Amino acid sequence: MNKQRAQEIAASPVMANVTFNEVPVYIQHVEESNETARVYPLNDPQNEQNVPLSALREH
Repeated sequence: MNKQRAQEIAASPVMANVTFNEVPVYIQHVEESNETARVYPLNDPQNEQNVPLSALREH
């Protein structure tokens, strides 16, 4: 996923269908300097992690 699209999704009040390793996730924040995103699985909000933007997929 490109950085601009990830930022749009993170800022939007509308939930987008985004996955990381085929698991639906919520994008909390995009870190521009190292092109990562802070995400958590929708079914496990306590499991926050930083992942590369390249590993995120929008469906």
